[in-house]
Amino acid sequence: MDLNQKHFALTDANVVVVIGSGAGGGTLANELAQKGIDVVVLEAGAMHTQADYVTDEWGSFQLLSWLDNRTTSGTWRVAKDFPNLPAWICKTVGGTSTHWAGASLRIQPHEFKARTTYGDIQGATLLDWPLTREELDPYYDRAEKKLGVTRTNGLPGLPGNNNFKVMSAGAMKVGYKQCNTGHMAINSVVRDDRSHCFQRGFCFQGCRTGAKWSTLYTELPRGQATGHLELRTQAHVVRIEHDARGRATGVVYYDAQGKLQRQKARVVAVAGNSIETPRLLLNSHSGKFADGLANSSGQVGRNYMRHTTGSVYATFDQKVDMYKGTTMAGIIEDEAKNDPKRGFVGGYHMETVSLGLSFYAAFLNPGAWGPTFTQAMDQYANTAGMWIVGEDMPRANNRVTLNDSVKDQYGQPVPNVHFDDHPNDEAMREHAFKQGSAVYEAVGAKSVYRVPPYPSTHNLGTCRMSAKPEDGVCNAHGQTHDVRNLYISDGSQFTTGAAENPTLTIVTLAIRQSDYIANQMKRHAI
Repeated sequence: MDLNQKHFALTDANVVVVIGSGAGGGTLANELAQKGIDVVVLEAGAMHTQADYVTDEWGSFQLLSWLDNRTTSGTWRVAKDFPNLPAWICKTVGGTSTHWAGASLRIQPHEFKARTTYGDIQGATLLDWPLTREELDPYYDRAEKKLGVTRTNGLPGLPGNNNFKVMSAGAMKVGYKQCNTGHMAINSVVRDDRSHCFQRGFCFQGCRTGAKWSTLYTELPRGQATGHLELRTQAHVVRIEHDARGRATGVVYYDAQGKLQRQKARVVAVAGNSIETPRLLLNSHSGKFADGLANSSGQVGRNYMRHTTGSVYATFDQKVDMYKGTTMAGIIEDEAKNDPKRGFVGGYHMETVSLGLSFYAAFLNPGAWGPTFTQAMDQYANTAGMWIVGEDMPRANNRVTLNDSVKDQYGQPVPNVHFDDHPNDEAMREHAFKQGSAVYEAVGAKSVYRVPPYPSTHNLGTCRMSAKPEDGVCNAHGQTHDVRNLYISDGSQFTTGAAENPTLTIVTLAIRQSDYIANQMKRHAI
């Protein structure tokens, strides 16, 4: 924590309290601070600087990840392989923006109208977003400039590594037309007082050079420099409080010494990721909000989405060294359309991915052993890899609930994440596995491995936007339907998942939300 930063009193009821410092919370906090609005950011994790980052994946996992206990249920493969790790998010200043690929794609216009476009899909709770792509485009423009997204605003694309070259060659042979090194929030040239990408590889583990955008070294310090933003680390929020009118009045949190503190607030914005955000609202139940705060609709925690994922790896006669270069600077976009003739609605992307050898061993086929597995390990240097990311269907029973029988270190019920793949998800994954395999087989793959989904950082829904209060938790600005001065500021507010990596849209919504909150405060509406 920066001891030179501005400190606000616990009794200061004029501050905006932002819970979480990642892509949503960190961006919102800085945007408000730049407008002269006082903000207190409460981050459950500790401060880790770029110098702390390690290329060792296990070491990085222990350093940055949210490792508090969680439980799972449902038929999804993750519940079998990783029952206490349904999602891989970070508990550190900067949140999961410290450990992400950098892929930054705009959600497509038709994906904002999923219910209208796809129709009534049995077993799914599809809903149109209460905003359109056209409404969001000016904010997407601002977000792309902020993040320095390659292939936008005249910024060149990143160079392609060997992993991309294998993908690109295979894509051309199977007839794909849209294959490039992607729209990445990673500097391809020196800009924004940060270096360009040095292609060092292993770049999920935090960017030591600062080429990849993270709120850790962009939004948060810039907000602090205004004198209007205070960052409190190791501040684990356990409850949002309200008055007799149902207006949020502040939050209760445990500080670094384990002491309970109460911060008053004029506005509260929750940006704890799509598992911790609904968990906090549910844990904030009261006599007035018996089923959880902002949950009169019963929708808090429901419609959990994590994208339809999986990976395809293939071995070749020659070395690939897939871990060298920018990890996810490679994408095939041809399948990211809606074409029900394929046997499913929605679309998916294929993006380059690589894991270090130890993580590759853990995720290739969890629990597997034997000659096939060891052969795959022996061929590591000659292996190319891609990750599938597609739109999964929201379902009412795919949800985050409180597990009252398991408590965390603060005595709070832990979140239970229940998930069952929808038949549409399964059909999409099977199609993607076949197409990904075809891409590699077209350029002479010796063997191809279909890798099941692993814990995903793309956690969405659970406090979704809706035009009608009974259908969701918040409106088109992330303002909860039930509590006017309580906002959802992360991927929880996504009405549907779309096929695109979500961070760019989370940042875009945060920029838009900051304008709305500032206007509401100016008008004394909140």
